[in-house]
Amino acid sequence: MSPAAGVGMSFVSAAAINGGFFLQQQGSAAAPALSVRRPVASLRALFSTPRWLAGWIGGIAGWGLYVWALALAPLSLVQAASAGGVVVLAALSVATGQRLTPRERLGAAAAVAGLFLLGLSLGSVAASAAVARPAVLAWIAILALGAGLAAGPAASRLRPGAGLGVAAGLLYAAGDIATKGAFSPGGTVWLVPLLLACHLGGFVTLQLGFQRGTALATAGPATLLLSGVPIVAGLSLFHDGLPGGILGVLRVASFAAVVAGAVLLAGASAEPAVLTPTPDTRTPVPPM
Repeated sequence: MSPAAGVGMSFVSAAAINGGFFLQQQGSAAAPALSVRRPVASLRALFSTPRWLAGWIGGIAGWGLYVWALALAPLSLVQAASAGGVVVLAALSVATGQRLTPRERLGAAAAVAGLFLLGLSLGSVAASAAVARPAVLAWIAILALGAGLAAGPAASRLRPGAGLGVAAGLLYAAGDIATKGAFSPGGTVWLVPLLLACHLGGFVTLQLGFQRGTALATAGPATLLLSGVPIVAGLSLFHDGLPGGILGVLRVASFAAVVAGAVLLAGASAEPAVLTPTPDTRTPVPPM
């Protein structure tokens, strides 16, 4: 299969993953308050919620397609295509009666524009280059630090749930960089435990965010950051090549549109979101 087929596969993956995110948010919002101090009881509460379980299964299927896409195409292209998942989130939000804020509509529109420009730039696709182990570890460490800041000190400056969504996106991005390093040609399997740890951290953070914000406010920035950050990594770390001339300009513009969408979706909104009950009003999961 060709790199272009990998890009196409990433679109299907994005639809499955983000459709799964939407179902997970609805299931998590209806579940008892989750707590990292009671992980077994929290997981039992989630897996006993049919809507959340359906979303989780969809996300796992999408992630399998994503790994396959990474084995075929450069990281930057796969991630840019994956950013289209935010359009799925926006469409499902509207379909279930949620009113999007102007900022959310603009962020989703930026993602659509980025996908359109990406499609126009696909005349030239080159494979990613092998990368040194210390460089991968440095990227992962920086992203983990950024996730801690987003979930902690910066959370109060963002809309409800967005800080945890940003943190999840950065952790998932770290896992995606490790995935590319492990499964691309010339990759090393020692990265597998690290990529699993990053994805586990992203999973926990995102589920906590789902109980504090809407699907678009949490999974929106998570989706676009876990796409936008690896785009930069693909270009600078894995040395993904850019086509020459106008195609190169279009591809850079598509990357910029993806990042702009992430910023718009994560930023504080003047219009309060309509949320399901917050964790303060929920019955905590029973201790084991």
